Amino acid sequence: MAQKPSMRAIKNYRWQELGLFIIPFLILLMEMLQLLLARSVREGVVATSSLNPKNFPTIQALIPILGLIALLLAVNIILSFSFRKADQILLPLVGLLSGIGVLMVTRLGPNLRPFPDPSLGTRQLIWVILGLFVFLITLFGLRNLNWLSRYKYTWAILGILMVGVTLINALRVKDFNSPNHDQLNIGPLALQPSELLKIFLVIFFAAYLTENRDVVAAGNLRIGPLRLPPFRQLGPLILMLALALLLFFGIRELGLALLIYGIFLCMIYLGSGKISYVISSLAIFFILGFIGYSLLGYVRDRFTTVGIDVVNWSAASEAVYSTPGGGFQVVQGLIALCSGGIIGAGLGLGHPTVVPVIQSDMIFTALGEELGLAGMFAIIGIYLLIIYRGYRIAVEAGDPFSQLLAAGLTSIFAIQTLIISAGNMKLIPLTGIPLPFLSYGGSSIIANYIIIGILLRISYNTAQQREGLA
Repeated sequence: MAQKPSMRAIKNYRWQELGLFIIPFLILLMEMLQLLLARSVREGVVATSSLNPKNFPTIQALIPILGLIALLLAVNIILSFSFRKADQILLPLVGLLSGIGVLMVTRLGPNLRPFPDPSLGTRQLIWVILGLFVFLITLFGLRNLNWLSRYKYTWAILGILMVGVTLINALRVKDFNSPNHDQLNIGPLALQPSELLKIFLVIFFAAYLTENRDVVAAGNLRIGPLRLPPFRQLGPLILMLALALLLFFGIRELGLALLIYGIFLCMIYLGSGKISYVISSLAIFFILGFIGYSLLGYVRDRFTTVGIDVVNWSAASEAVYSTPGGGFQVVQGLIALCSGGIIGAGLGLGHPTVVPVIQSDMIFTALGEELGLAGMFAIIGIYLLIIYRGYRIAVEAGDPFSQLLAAGLTSIFAIQTLIISAGNMKLIPLTGIPLPFLSYGGSSIIANYIIIGILLRISYNTAQQREGLA
């Protein structure tokens, strides 16, 4: 007996995803409630001693976060009807991170120094909403991933051209030693083309390595102890990497160089399975790093900041700390992390805005101060789950291109999170790349949701293929 359409829809609903949304929704509502109460206490509207349920915020005050929850539920419904077999864990994880990012930016905006920005949280929320729409467009638009592979050179050239425009703009800066974020101003919008460049590079590497996998893995060209692919196959890879890293010297963004080179190392290893390629590439990286260290003063300053001794404070530490563009930002970030303790000061109750550029470059320290060590571990755990699901989608994919594409895109999250969190904790030089889904910035939000859309499309295509073979 055939099932009724309504019963079939109920059975096929993405219940696991909906169930996983419950905890993020509760966390976001409680954090929004705490933020509003903390704001009332700090502004003197309500005395701490007189806090009671009558002082709780109204429903109107919760509308931003309730709107985000409603939108995520709407996306869940759309996926249940159109992409039922796609991965059901990624979106709740990403939704939670995006909501925390909106809350944290909302908390930081009115207290930023020296220029408060009360509308910062609203703009971040708008970017998240746009990101979810772009996510759906990506899912519906990528019915067949093969066309991404066919036009690999088009994506590569488009990415280089986009950042090339930014390079021309950056070269107008007179001080070559000063860092200049890869920012392209179009009217009121400030875009970062590198956010799309990293996606384009992964698509190119995945398509090219899939097409030349056997030759690249064979390594028929011998140079001393190294076995490399023939120059005909190796040349385009090196050319794309060289063009991307050339932008580092023009844009003067250390984080972008680390990210691009990390993506290259991951892709060349995933595509060939040869650790010797990674070792030789790392050797080249250290040589290039030494050249950058010798030529660019701001790179040397970043390494000097990493070496500052904050435990045994000395005149040398004070000199680095008080130098403009020196260690003030990093040291204040460490103080914020330490003051958070185990459970944190509470959302809205710390003083993270003492740290410069806290809403983007140093958002990890703001989370550490107000959510504590426990909150930091929880956030790192969310990132690890996202990375795990991404690599699992890659392993289960039915064709080599989808495997490399999913693994490369997931590696972007892994490398980017490692670079910025380690920089905030003074383990490596601080860079200007955003923490995925948490840092303020529209370009980053849009690009990250495109990645999630591609990953879910790959997982859906894989499930469809398996169902057809069953």
